Parts: sequence; structure tokens; C-alpha cells
Amino acid sequence: MRMEPKKAIPSMVKDPKLIEKRREQIVEAAVELFISKGFHKTTTREISRASGFSIGTLYEYIESKEDVLYLVCDAIHQNMERGLKEVLVNGVSGAVMLKAAIEGFLRVMDEMQDRVLLIYQEIKSLPKDTMKYVMAKEEEITSFFEEILHRGRKDGSLNIDEPLVKLMAHNIVVLGEMWTFRRWSLRKNYTLEQYTEIQTSLILHDLTGK
Repeated sequence: MRMEPKKAIPSMVKDPKLIEKRREQIVEAAVELFISKGFHKTTTREISRASGFSIGTLYEYIESKEDVLYLVCDAIHQNMERGLKEVLVNGVSGAVMLKAAIEGFLRVMDEMQDRVLLIYQEIKSLPKDTMKYVMAKEEEITSFFEEILHRGRKDGSLNIDEPLVKLMAHNIVVLGEMWTFRRWSLRKNYTLEQYTEIQTSLILHDLTGK
């Protein structure tokens, strides 16, 4: 899986740990504002106030409001990648790995549901180069599932034709996103655990016949 190089956001501060800490504070404050007011109606002054900084201090860590939205996107993908990479271990079949990956993916989608929803609503507000980066990260998540499906084909634990691997990987990602996008309906009838178990069973039945 080819990793897209991370976009560098300039900072006037030289301490990497302090930059990371302050940007996390900025992201947390901004997400709440973006969700309640919308990206366009939220001002950088409101973000600085909610973060506990002066507007001058805020601009030591970011250059624009779009940078904040990018940082939200990047935080989501980092969490997804971290959760998914944990299941890439040797000594287990592709089918076992796929089950763990689906469970991990859905757990992250549930934990970050407000941010995920925000990104899909506001991604059009990002500059073109930043949007390209974010979409490339989406492709990386999909290609991760492709990698597991290929492994399952190779070890015989998954029965799927090569031309269908990419489509199945997209299907799995969409099932994860559906837990966020249609939560207003799904959560009336299912817990996260129930939804995960049902969707995982359907996918594995299709791929293993069990």
C-alpha cells in the first residue's frame, strides 16, 4: 500500500511536541464549532477563543481555517490507519485478518463519527491540492482492504475473483461509512456490536460460504 506524503503545514513554533499538542487542542475546539455552526460560518477568532489562545497564538500553529479542516481529516485517517495496521500480522489467514480489520474499522468510524460526517460535508471547502491529498488517503484505506482480500485469495481462505477485489474493498469501506451517514436510522435498531457482527457475517459468508 503506497502511503501518500503528509502535507506540511508551516508553523512559527519549533518544538514538534508543542506543535502537536496545540494543534490537537485547535482541532478539538474547531470540530465542535464546525459541527454546530458549519465551516463557513465559523471564524478563526472563534476557533482561537474556543482553543484558549489569542488569535495571534493560533496563527503561530496554522495559516488558515482550511488548515484546521485538513488537520481534522488527517487525524481521522491516522486513527483509521493505526487501527487497521494492528491486524496486519503474520500467521493468520486472510479471512481471520479481514474479520479483525472490519471490526477495527467500524470501531474507529463509531469513535470519530462526528468528524467523519463533518469531513464529507465540508471537503469541498478544502483547496484542490489538499482535497487531492485527503482523497488519496481514502484510497489508501480502501487499498488496505484490497491487500487483505488478496492475501485471503492467496492462502485459500477467501473465495473471490481477482476483478472483484477492488469493488469488494470499496463495499467494505462504504459499509463502515454507512454507520456514520445513516446513524439516524441504524441506531434505532442496532448497537455497534450488532451492526458489526451482522455486516461481518454477511461479507464472510459471501467470501467463504460459511
